[in-house]
Amino acid sequence: MTRPVSLIGAPTDIGAGARGASMGPEALRVAGLQAALEAHGLDVLDRGNLAGPPNPWQPPTDGYRHLPEVVAWNQAVHTAVHAELDAGRMPILLGGDHCLAIGSISAVARHCREAGKKLRVLWLDAHADFNTSVLTPSGNIHGMPVACLCGHGPQALIEIGGTVPAIAPKVVRQIGIRSVDPGEKRFVHQVGLEVFDMRYIDEMGMRHAMELALATMDANTHLHVSFDVDFLDPEIAPGVGTTIPGGPTYREAQLCMEMIADSGRLASLDIMELNPALDVRNKTAVLAVDLVESLFGKSTLMRDPERRR
Repeated sequence: MTRPVSLIGAPTDIGAGARGASMGPEALRVAGLQAALEAHGLDVLDRGNLAGPPNPWQPPTDGYRHLPEVVAWNQAVHTAVHAELDAGRMPILLGGDHCLAIGSISAVARHCREAGKKLRVLWLDAHADFNTSVLTPSGNIHGMPVACLCGHGPQALIEIGGTVPAIAPKVVRQIGIRSVDPGEKRFVHQVGLEVFDMRYIDEMGMRHAMELALATMDANTHLHVSFDVDFLDPEIAPGVGTTIPGGPTYREAQLCMEMIADSGRLASLDIMELNPALDVRNKTAVLAVDLVESLFGKSTLMRDPERRR
């Protein structure tokens, strides 16, 4: 039996370098996310939008832009996501920029500790998001969430989940990466993050990358997917603040989502960095909804689940 689903809007671009991701939750609603999920037999409850401080649009202070506001938003996200998991519901966080994954994933990690579950995080993104205040060229905290979750960041952010670090690098699999700052690249290697970048996908194929990313999960694994829409090639998904050419095609992205669905382990989801201000007739939101449907079992053909593997 499928778990009931809760949509949680987080309308802020507090951690980003471009304004507009604050409109992402509404764009996903306009694109029919709730109806699309309900069409797959899911019980969907839209919890509306969380509230938080406005974006002051200030320069960085000590290597961080808008740190107090980022902390406030992530605390709100943490509380909301944890409450849904506690209630036995699957949270889908509608971003908002990707700094919000600190609150979301720290809540999932806390839930897993409390429930005695193993955690696996799939980070679908053009960027590794493993910057720190020392490494970052911009101070934008949406470039730092994975580092913060792994314990490398300001105290107020790394402590949100109640345990530092919230997660170990070994639980993360990054897919589609193609833009990493030089210092960040060294740090990623140093901590041993498992990264399936676009060169790997070009050489080995999306199927092989996903087989490895999903390997060793079992019935006690909670799978969290953090889907940054800039994971996709900007030719098909222009509505993001940081477009990086050379991302997965439509079919590669569909295969990625379908293989996650086949695993049967998906238990929480972020949809991040959708920026309607930079989109064309909401096409990126429509595509995101299409891909999320595939995460919940939509496929081109009817397939016998026993023969999918």
